[in-house]
Parts: sequence; structure tokens; C-alpha cells
Amino acid sequence: MAGATRSRNRRNIDDTPKKTKGVPVIKALDSNSPSSEVELYAKEVLDALIADSLPPTPDNFSLYFDRLLEGKSESLRKQIFSMLELEESNDAENTIRLEQSLKQGFSSIKNILNVTANLYKNMALMTKILERRKAELSENPELGEAMSIVGVLEGDVSKLNSILKSQSSQMKNFYDDTAKIVKNVENETIFDNKFGVYNKRYLLTKIEQEIELISKFNHKSSLIMIELSRELKKSIKNEKAIMLMTRTIARLLLKTSRRSDVVAHYGNGVFAMLLKHTDIKSAKKASERLCDLVSNSNFFLADREIQLQISIGITAIEENYSVEEIVVSSMEGIEKAYEEKNRDYAVSLRTK
Repeated sequence: MAGATRSRNRRNIDDTPKKTKGVPVIKALDSNSPSSEVELYAKEVLDALIADSLPPTPDNFSLYFDRLLEGKSESLRKQIFSMLELEESNDAENTIRLEQSLKQGFSSIKNILNVTANLYKNMALMTKILERRKAELSENPELGEAMSIVGVLEGDVSKLNSILKSQSSQMKNFYDDTAKIVKNVENETIFDNKFGVYNKRYLLTKIEQEIELISKFNHKSSLIMIELSRELKKSIKNEKAIMLMTRTIARLLLKTSRRSDVVAHYGNGVFAMLLKHTDIKSAKKASERLCDLVSNSNFFLADREIQLQISIGITAIEENYSVEEIVVSSMEGIEKAYEEKNRDYAVSLRTK
């Protein structure tokens, strides 16, 4: 996918050197506090943003904060990761938990409706039993008093059955109304329950936002699409096992992704990773690391050990292409990887 040539170029921050040319060197703080090194790093991140003419918004700062951290010492990374764990909750995670709770609540309502329906069926059965017993008693005229009692009981059961039928109908209407509400909410959800990642709707929204950001700041971002190897799926021929393998891929994607990356299920077991501020060269490195991680995560099916394998398509996100064209370009990269034997990933022909 070719992009328009611009007068100014922005560096890919995955390859950012530890010292930025033209940015003043930050002197050590006069403090032995454990937070001193973190404060110095925060200033370095801010300087990098300014050097790249990017506004120091929370999202940009978070993105650069994660990327530049890769080149720091192990001790600093551990120190910062321990801090991040304490503030891990964010709006997206809260939304995901809300979506899960809503779906669980709807499932409980559905169970209540099923129990009510069974209760109504049992009452209908009781009515039939009473009718049968009444018929049996009518064959014995000497049991007239019992017949009278059964008649009264039959009337009471009939009234109760009528009330229960009316209430069951009302509950069904409430259920239908709730189902419509949940359906409307699902149309606005961002989470894929099956694989524990973001869904297609959220992915497309984020790609569209990234296109707009690229048009303003001229940085480079990439999209990669990932799927379980088709050859591997053909050799397995076990739908349950394939689903478990696909879920394993989803977990590995989350494991290898950075906080600024967007991991989503595009559909039919195909996943996507939106790599912000990442050029094609760095996207290829990320794909290679991901392929290595997956290939080293063997899957056991009964007494058979299976080596997992994926195929990845890579494309650049550029302002002169639509969201749909970018997604199609990345999918074409997957097809190219299959065409080029012994290749786990490939860059789309559209991307130069």
C-alpha cells in the first residue's frame, strides 16, 4: 500500500535511541528516592514527544512511555511494571466488565423464564391428573363426597393455572423487552467474549481513529492479521481442538502485545493487532517474535503433541486508504504468506 510522500518524516519509536538528538540531556535528580529514576524517565518520554512534534496527550504519552521502556534496564522496567499493576484498571476494562455482567444478567433472566415455563407445564399436568382422578371417582357413585372435594380442588387448580398462565405471559413480554435492550447494547459492545479480546467493531473504530491521527501527525502505524495455519487445521480435523488452539493463539497475542496495541478478533478465528507508531520493518520484527512464541507453545491433543503455527499478513495504515482497504490489504498479506512457501508472515503487495 503506497502512501503519499510528505516533506517531514517521523522516526519509528521502536528504534528510538536512548538519547535524542537536539533534546537536552536530563540531569539526575538530587534524591535517593526510588521514584527518581522513574521521574527522569517520564521527562525523557515527554522530551521525545516534543522532539517528534506530537502533542503530549495522555494517549501519546502512554504510547511513547511503553515503547521507550523497552530499551531501559531490567530493574527500571520491573519498577515501572509494579507501579502499573496498581493502576491497571481503565475505562475500557470497566466497560468490558460491564458488558460481561450485563450478559450474565440476561442469562439469569432467561433461566428464570425457563423455570417459570416448567412450572406452568407442571400445573397443566396437575390439571390433567385431577381430571383423570375425577373420572375414576365418577365410576363409584358411593364416593360422592370425595367427588365434591375433587371438584372444588379442580376449580382452585384451574384458577391458579389461569393466574400462572397470565403471569408467565407477562414474564415472556418482559423477557422479550430485555432481549431487545441487550441486543442494542451488544451492537455497541467492544469485547469478544469467546476469545477474551476486543471485537471487530472496536478494531475498525480504532483503525479509523489511527488514520485520522496519521493524517495530522504523519507517523507510521501498521496492522497485522493473524490466523491459525490452514494446513494445521486441515491436519487436525477436530473442531473442538481447533477452537482450543485458536483460543491459545488469542492468549499468546495478549501476552506479547503492548498496552498501546489493540488486539481484536476480526471474525472466523482471524485476529488483528493494531500496532501504533510502528513502521513495516518493526511490524515484521513483531510478527517474527509472535511466530516464534507460538511455535514454541506446543498443543497436546490426547497423546499427540502438536506444534502450533500461524500465518500473518502485514500492511501499513495510511491516510489515503479506507479502513476496509487497509483490512483487505492485511488479509492479502496472509494469502501472500501461503503462496510463499515456508513463510509464516508476509507484507501485502500494496505496501511499499
